[in-house]
Amino acid sequence: MSYLDAKAGGRTASEWPIAAAMLPFRNTTLSGALIQDAPADVWAATLAEVAHEGFSHIDLTDSWVRPGDLSADRLGELAAVVKGAGLAAEGLSAIRRSVIDPETGDDNLAYSHRTIDAAAALGCSVVSVGLHRPLAEAQKRALWFWTVDGPKDSEDNDIWRLAVNRLRELGEHAASVGLELSLEMYEDTLLGTADSAVRLVQDIAHDAVGLNPDLGNLYRLHRPIEPFIDAVVKCMPHSNYWHVKNFYRLADETKGAIMTAPAPMDSGAMDYRAAVKIALVSGYTGAFCVEQYGGDGLAIMARNRDYLRGLLSFDLTNDASPEVI
Repeated sequence: MSYLDAKAGGRTASEWPIAAAMLPFRNTTLSGALIQDAPADVWAATLAEVAHEGFSHIDLTDSWVRPGDLSADRLGELAAVVKGAGLAAEGLSAIRRSVIDPETGDDNLAYSHRTIDAAAALGCSVVSVGLHRPLAEAQKRALWFWTVDGPKDSEDNDIWRLAVNRLRELGEHAASVGLELSLEMYEDTLLGTADSAVRLVQDIAHDAVGLNPDLGNLYRLHRPIEPFIDAVVKCMPHSNYWHVKNFYRLADETKGAIMTAPAPMDSGAMDYRAAVKIALVSGYTGAFCVEQYGGDGLAIMARNRDYLRGLLSFDLTNDASPEVI
């Protein structure tokens, strides 16, 4: 058994779950009807596209359908069409439902609990939540929403304690139904830097709670950021799920000009070969979730899956220690 297989609990590279996010898919039809309320065969048609691109796993990103708001019957229909497409629901990502949102935090906490129960019913292994809030109107109007600053979390100690307590509560719920909880990193939140994210997980101090080091959310910003690999080294020992995506990043330090745009994982400015190597040495065994904004997101996610599968099929670690990566 290779080092990689041993660290993955005997799972081979070909068996490692690499899930397709549902981010590229609209939550309304062209006529404006909600996909949430659509007949199950509409869901099935979308999932058939995902399966046709060679995916065996999906992340039921709730920007497409919100499983936590489905009735028991409708949740059963969703489970049936996922299985019917030959897919397995690996994760469920709840987007922009911060449990410390000053306006909707209480509602978001209740929604997150419903989402955990829905994820368990769907056979997921992990639920990903974050502290990012709904897009501001100016962000919605922008071509790329991250080019416009959005809401920022308060650094008040009471807010920090509220986040710790509520996320630990969700972690306890997740563990009680056989799931893990993963905290998605996102700019200007308490999960907005590697140091802050690691500290938050350590303060929560629950075995079922880890990081989702979605560093693409930070690397795409039009501002100075922590070097990608430095952040990977800090985050991976605490990570249990991983949204992966890449960006082109152009920076003219003489003018203070920074521009970014989405990129396939193998051609953007973030070095995922090094990052995956660090993850494996750190003992990472969680699933991957490939994401993409713009263009044919599904096709690019399939390309990203194949790139990742290629990395995992070769023992990148070569019994290396972190010091020689």
